[in-house]
Amino acid sequence: MRETGQQRSGQKEKASLYQEVTDKIIAELEQGRVPWVQPWGGTKAGLSLPKNAATGRRYSGVNILILWGAVIERAFPSQQWLTFRQALDLGGNVRKGERGTTVCYADRFIPKAESERAAKAGEEPEAVPFLKRFTVFNVAQCDGLPERLSVRAPVVPERDLIPEAELLIAATKADFRVGGERAFYVPAADFIQVPPQSAFFAPINYYRTCFHELGHWTGHAARLVRDLSGGFGSKTYACEELVAEMASAFVCAALGIAPTVRHADYLGSWLDVLREDNRAIFRAASAASKAADFLLAFGPQAAPLEMAAAS
Repeated sequence: MRETGQQRSGQKEKASLYQEVTDKIIAELEQGRVPWVQPWGGTKAGLSLPKNAATGRRYSGVNILILWGAVIERAFPSQQWLTFRQALDLGGNVRKGERGTTVCYADRFIPKAESERAAKAGEEPEAVPFLKRFTVFNVAQCDGLPERLSVRAPVVPERDLIPEAELLIAATKADFRVGGERAFYVPAADFIQVPPQSAFFAPINYYRTCFHELGHWTGHAARLVRDLSGGFGSKTYACEELVAEMASAFVCAALGIAPTVRHADYLGSWLDVLREDNRAIFRAASAASKAADFLLAFGPQAAPLEMAAAS
């Protein structure tokens, strides 16, 4: 099948977008800032996963990192976002001169020519992946929106967060073993071990650690089927740690618990992976979102997803 000029242009746009996002993530990591761990304490916006204000759907994958970064960098007071058209449909508008934030949408489609070829050959048509960019605006950049969109979510006291975290962990019915001095997940035996809560300097770190290990747990062959075979120091191992780190951060944010970096010593390995492959952060963030959503689905409130960016 002959490649058209439009297809070549689309491929260049997609490659540019992958590189653009990857370069920004690399720059953050090189400065010692981890994109999935933000200084939420001094921000105007409450800690939560970003969502589309019109549909109520949570953004996923690398878009979480992009939108969290924008909230911090530009001091937005909200985690809610809209497209230009959605703002109009809600009776409001984006203020003149406001600069939007680029998010990504990944999917697959079957070109007409491929459908015709497959039909003639009696084969299954092959879907072609695509990646598009969209511009969204924080609700704080808009005027005339319904009042409900300007109301900040109440901050949940930390003492109320811990029972919610405990309930979610229990609801997964994962084989949790408490004891020892290290936290780890054993794929072959499908169990998690974590030190007792008293071993942690801050009690809340126990839950952050549990969600990191549960992030690994979701990758088991009986669940989301990720490659958990990588030995310590391998690229596969580094990628899986990246997934578990982000999955834990996403779950914590959904529960109102400020995420932390559990394994900062892997920073060099993560940078190596991202420098070598400009799609790695997209794949890792997508896998982390799926892992977080798998875990959050055990909770009482599971929100649908908005635009997901993957490879």
